[in-house]
Amino acid sequence: MTIFSPLNSANRGIGLEIVRQLLESPNNLVVATSRKPESSPALSDLKKTAKGTLHIVQLDIGDFDNIRALPKKLEPILGEGGLDYLINNAAMLIRDTAFTVAPEDLLNILRVNTVGPTLASQVCLPFLEKGTTKKILNISSVGGSIGFAALRQPHEFQLLTAYTASKAALNMLTLRQTLEKPDFTVIALCPGWVKTEMGGSNAELEPKESVAGILKIITSVTTADSGKYLRYNGETIPW
Repeated sequence: MTIFSPLNSANRGIGLEIVRQLLESPNNLVVATSRKPESSPALSDLKKTAKGTLHIVQLDIGDFDNIRALPKKLEPILGEGGLDYLINNAAMLIRDTAFTVAPEDLLNILRVNTVGPTLASQVCLPFLEKGTTKKILNISSVGGSIGFAALRQPHEFQLLTAYTASKAALNMLTLRQTLEKPDFTVIALCPGWVKTEMGGSNAELEPKESVAGILKIITSVTTADSGKYLRYNGETIPW
């Protein structure tokens, strides 16, 4: 049995599509998290057609005490089998610039996009160490690439200072996790510009296409690929 845990926002957008595609296989057990599961009918409805097994767990990735309580929620689900894949999918953004972003907003973005996934990886570490594949996928963005920014990013990224800074920090976390756990496979991955509530209707990709690429990469990479920064289609992104 292959066990995945997509964190957080599995009730919409890319997170929801990740869960949907994973449940197409009867071999998969998926632990999906949502800040308010009772207000996530789209996530709950997946149980009706799922071939795999779905467990829905409450998690607020911006609440550190809530994250620290996650292991007790996972223990009865995972038992002694461990966790094969951890997918850190949390993200929020605001429109801002380097000289207008409020420090409170910057801290809130970092809390959800970077610090929350950092703590989630820490509390899930004992489960991952018992898993068979030991893989962590940090959903990043090409907006977090300093090399890409130096080449003059498109206008939309110029108005997302806090978001891009948080993703750059997430990329560094990915590298540090790779160095600390050489027997793990840790990847930072950009899902592309996807038609979701966050990406908007003018985005280039449908969630189905993006997620198909994401899952192809995370299920095929090995420890030799650990520490890479990739697009959903496998292309390498400059740090």
